[in-house]
Amino acid sequence: MRYRLTILLALHFSLYSAAQTEKPSNIPVQPDGTVEVPAESVPVSKFLSSEGKDYLIQHLHDMQDPDQIYSAKGIPRFLVPYLERQKILFAVKFDDEKIAGVHVFVYTPEKGIPAVNRNRVLINLHGGGFSGCWPGCAELESRPIAALGAIKIVSVDYRQGPENKFPAASEDVASVYKELLKTYKPKNIGIYGCSAGGMLTAESVAWFQKHDLPRPGAIGVFCAAAGEFGGDAAYTSTPLGEARLMPEMRSGGVTRLGYFQGTDPNDPLVAPINSPPMLEKFPPTLIITGTRSFEMSAAVHTHAQLVKAGIDADLHVWEGMFHGFFYNPDVPESREAYDVIVKFFGRKLGQ
Repeated sequence: MRYRLTILLALHFSLYSAAQTEKPSNIPVQPDGTVEVPAESVPVSKFLSSEGKDYLIQHLHDMQDPDQIYSAKGIPRFLVPYLERQKILFAVKFDDEKIAGVHVFVYTPEKGIPAVNRNRVLINLHGGGFSGCWPGCAELESRPIAALGAIKIVSVDYRQGPENKFPAASEDVASVYKELLKTYKPKNIGIYGCSAGGMLTAESVAWFQKHDLPRPGAIGVFCAAAGEFGGDAAYTSTPLGEARLMPEMRSGGVTRLGYFQGTDPNDPLVAPINSPPMLEKFPPTLIITGTRSFEMSAAVHTHAQLVKAGIDADLHVWEGMFHGFFYNPDVPESREAYDVIVKFFGRKLGQ
């Protein structure tokens, strides 16, 4: 043991001495701590699967192509191949309905719902920046979880901007939730969403509290946070190729989106993270993000605040992945995310 310790100490001091002889990096640092980052080449992460690397490369090119990000009938073109693949891979029954006057899509596994999930339901709140991606994002977020989790999913076509303003979406989610409470116990209802849907999930829990509705059994805040974006990721994601973060959002300007026009960014119904007492009443929460996602810093911060509030919160960060990465069902990283989501709600609902 003493011999091993001597070797480790020798290695430590050797590395320390070598570091001392190197010239310090001449990166300009302003008095307020702002760092002037020099240009550099950033390769694809070595930790990605081979499929994940190809996926990331394709995504980086798609985000620079106006034709690929063009949206037709609620579906950006670059998402079309993922929709087609999901329909082949995940067998579900689909129903176009209204619940409490709100338009919804209902997904159930084609083979039926097993006994363990017969009294459970998930509510999906789709992504799209509070201004689109219905039905595209609803399909991509609901179909794999319904099939793999063998559970019923209700995806809500909530009102969006710029035609509608906050709190229209929260009201729609609450209407659907109240109707489902007539059939399901609150502890057996889960809510989740990606991007705008992830943010709306947190806002909905806050809205339920304000209107004396019971808290759901568990929630998933994916590709999002319980408040404004910003932090380091707002600056690292765009140079790494994400290229979908509006400049004003680098400093947390989510409330500048049309849907939030006129709101106070400190309002806990808009950003629940601003109210510790509200966070203390959150249900178990799963947070999913990626190291190249513009929401990563905000997601990490949300997790930290939930843990501080004593909430059972899980954070999963996928190395090298970007905003909404799990829409593509053919990469291992997406399958890993599906597995995490299914197991999380399987464990937490009904507690």
